[in-house]
Amino acid sequence: MKKIIKVVAAIIENEDQEILCALRSPRMSTPYFWEFPGGKVEKDEDIYTALKREIKEELRCQIETIEQYTDTTYEYENVGINLITIRAKIISGTPVPNEHSKLIWLKKENLSSLKWAPADLPAVQQLMNKE
Repeated sequence: MKKIIKVVAAIIENEDQEILCALRSPRMSTPYFWEFPGGKVEKDEDIYTALKREIKEELRCQIETIEQYTDTTYEYENVGINLITIRAKIISGTPVPNEHSKLIWLKKENLSSLKWAPADLPAVQQLMNKE
């Protein structure tokens, strides 16, 4: 059995109903794939605290978490990822790509135009099927 890593990711929507998408940099695992920003949940950390910390580190802004959106597990070649996505909104700051190569805002219906990391696909599909 592969090690399973618990990861949280933010589905951040702006006032124009666009979703924040982040392009993984060449130095990250699964480079050049798009994802929802976030990261690993540390020991003794709840998912909401972890997500706020990760977004502050990765995007240099503060978020307010709204609700859990998806909880899926995906097995990559060497590791399993338990990805929990959480709907959130920015309450201060403007996102900057501190760790990612690029950030873009996209309408839900256009999310499929990007090459998503496999673990993020269930949340992408669910977003596209709603509303």
